[in-house]
Amino acid sequence: MSTPTEVAPTPVRKRSLYRGDPGMWSWVLHRITGVSIFFFLFVHVLDTATINVNENTYTEIIGTYKNPVIGLMEIGLVFCLVYHAFNGLRVVLVDFWGKGAKYQRQMLWTILVIVAIVFIAAAARLLQILITHAF
Repeated sequence: MSTPTEVAPTPVRKRSLYRGDPGMWSWVLHRITGVSIFFFLFVHVLDTATINVNENTYTEIIGTYKNPVIGLMEIGLVFCLVYHAFNGLRVVLVDFWGKGAKYQRQMLWTILVIVAIVFIAAAARLLQILITHAF
């Protein structure tokens, strides 16, 4: 006679808490832009501090910034600043306004429209300056 063997239960597959909701992507982009701004400020403090060490070195560093690639990076920095600022206001409203959580999705789409308008205007001006100085 054989003894019954126990069958292991089928493992339950755990899913991630985040499933592609726009609020999750807003959170991710907020963190990415914050880190980008931090690194810009770190580099900015370092290159500005070189003026106390050697003025010629400072002039050389500033000269490297007159590159079209750096101009495009400045446009990216403007996007980071604009998005991080407006999304930060949305986060404050979600946290401290009683109805913030209820309207967080509408506020997200509103700030995305505002960010698009402000960024397009700023990018157009920066591209105009970049093209003028490049040629």
